[in-house]
Amino acid sequence: MSDTAFPIDPDAWRQTHLGRLLGHAMRRFDERVLQLMAHDADVPLALSNLAARAQVSAAHIHITRHLSRQGSRLTELAERAGMTKQAMGKLVDQCEAWGLVTRGPDDRDARARQVMFTADGLAWLEAFRKAVAQAEREFRASVGDEVATVVSIGLEAYAAA
Repeated sequence: MSDTAFPIDPDAWRQTHLGRLLGHAMRRFDERVLQLMAHDADVPLALSNLAARAQVSAAHIHITRHLSRQGSRLTELAERAGMTKQAMGKLVDQCEAWGLVTRGPDDRDARARQVMFTADGLAWLEAFRKAVAQAEREFRASVGDEVATVVSIGLEAYAAA
């Protein structure tokens, strides 16, 4: 049988390599988390509406993932999220306008400012925790416990290397 009977796309690897699959999986996971948060009765209504209208993106989740409960400097947030200080500053500005975070003095350095969760931001953080747990349960149900465990262990090992 000749190769022309079943042509092979020499660029197919670009759509199926591990990095691309990880990116797709992360986007799907984050979208599901935001969808769950949009329907969480404990999320302040204004924030729930923003999430439901897709105004809150996965980029905003960086703040939710990386902001310490005690507060963090903008530079710390940006570093943890792997973003520039300017990009993180824009996200913080939006989240501050939405009432998720506030900026205040830094007890360690009078010249610096701390980004801190507001009461609504802490409710948002709790909704995020619950949504992540639900999305993880759904992932396990979708691929099975054994595969989910292997994926989790493998990703932890890869991220730690």
